[in-house]
Amino acid sequence: MELTERQETILALVIHEFVDNAHPIGSKSVVSKYSLPISPATVRNEMAVLTDAGFLRQPHTSAGRVPTEEGYRFFVRSLLGETELPAAEKRLISHQFHQAPSALEDWIRLATSILAQQSQAASLATIPRPRFTQFKHLELISTQGSQVLLVLVLQGGDVRQQMLTLTETADQARLDDIARQITMNASGKGALDIEKQLPDLSGLTQEVTGLAVEIMKKADVIQAGHIYRDGLSNVISQPEFADSNMATNALRLLEERSFTEDVLSSILSPTIGAVQVVIDGEGAWDELRHCSVIVTRYGDPELATGAIGVIGPVRMSYGRSISAVRYVAGLLSDLVIEFYNN
Repeated sequence: MELTERQETILALVIHEFVDNAHPIGSKSVVSKYSLPISPATVRNEMAVLTDAGFLRQPHTSAGRVPTEEGYRFFVRSLLGETELPAAEKRLISHQFHQAPSALEDWIRLATSILAQQSQAASLATIPRPRFTQFKHLELISTQGSQVLLVLVLQGGDVRQQMLTLTETADQARLDDIARQITMNASGKGALDIEKQLPDLSGLTQEVTGLAVEIMKKADVIQAGHIYRDGLSNVISQPEFADSNMATNALRLLEERSFTEDVLSSILSPTIGAVQVVIDGEGAWDELRHCSVIVTRYGDPELATGAIGVIGPVRMSYGRSISAVRYVAGLLSDLVIEFYNN
């Protein structure tokens, strides 16, 4: 639906008010607080249109309106525009970074602390690592029938495991031969170089090599390593997470490395500084229902990159959170370049 300028204004005001107060917003309060040159009845009619369009909802018949997940998405993608932190806050954050010790871990800890404070949400960040993984060693372990455990060791010691269902059965001796052949041909190479070899392979060797390539490509998108976190109490204290089950699901992203990597590898842009926003799981992750995730990549593609972002309730101050994530990521990128070039 294409909204009128007045409808867009009312939607934005309802979202701003609801983010601040977490209570349904009535037409009278919007007109009064923002001195709108229209009557409460007109605002109420426009709210009804926005409700029919799926951008607002009415919890109770006599209550005001609250934004829906679709309303937040429209706000972030069509109404928010480019936002920045106030200049004074930028100077303070920059000063904090330049006073910190010249160690990657200290910078990441500081970044998560600042983001948690700025967004009033939980923050997460990964240590920057080289962008492209290299194959080191492969093992295939027979379990039962055609089920095989693939253990892929990457250069640097990162280990990836995945259960496979092969198209044909093979005993352990044959699996060992296949693993040795793949290791001999792929050792020290990246995913793209190994992928070029696939047409020259056949049978289970080709099948397993292709699966290893897919695992490496996923690892190339984001290698989480140690996840630094801060601000967990900010999420738990929100009224949306009064239900303990909802709070548990919301924090799974911050607690389980495998889930973190799955989410980040799916949503993180390869472009440095490109901020991605996922609202209410976008239909892809049930665990992220009632949550929003804001992440971006920092660093330098030729040196090393990491991920940084925040997670909080859908009722989040998107302008401030996006601005904070973008600004802190920019500072980290500069520090990473300085660190690796010295």
